Amino acid sequence: MFDSYDNITARLRASGDYLWPLALRLIMFWEFWEAGTKKLRGENWFADIPWADWQGGFPWPFSLLPADINWVAATWGELTFSVMILLGLFTRFAALSLLVITVVATAAVHWPAEWGTLGELWQGYAITVEGGGNYKLPLLFVVILLPLIFYGGGKISLDHTLLKLTGRDSYNSDRMGDGIAAALLFGILGITTFFLEPAWGIGFMAVALVLGLTPALRR
Repeated sequence: MFDSYDNITARLRASGDYLWPLALRLIMFWEFWEAGTKKLRGENWFADIPWADWQGGFPWPFSLLPADINWVAATWGELTFSVMILLGLFTRFAALSLLVITVVATAAVHWPAEWGTLGELWQGYAITVEGGGNYKLPLLFVVILLPLIFYGGGKISLDHTLLKLTGRDSYNSDRMGDGIAAALLFGILGITTFFLEPAWGIGFMAVALVLGLTPALRR
């Protein structure tokens, strides 16, 4: 019985290498492509909407940039990186770039302006325009992008094709768990949280630095 179960799960994992990364890439392509095309065809509303001070709302260093530059960067970032995600080309870089776009937008618009407890913060896990934040949808985007950053574009991707052409097709054998791997994990968490809560991001990055520089934790 256990052999049959192991055989089924092994085959599910093998088929999943094709399916789930492609599914995540398709949905992320559509969401960011749609957002980018709306910005491209519309007017710059970053500095015009009355209910938000965008230059105060954008986190550093984006708060130092004019609204026009932020608008162009957001527009072409969403368009360019969404196409890269669709093709599975430099998937990790594209997904990380879209993650930064997402958390910057979350910090500027969707994150609660003030919160004192985790209960108050959790009230922002909603899709609403009424107080308490509005970060449910961008948080789901972050959760979708993270597997693409850590795992890559899967076997139906240009990345995988390029690996095969260079003789480096090693999706199932290139695992290396050590201090540097842990440092990368905490580094990604630092990037994810820095624009929302700088203290969290700095804390994660500090842990990443310690783990990455500790010789005993390396292979």
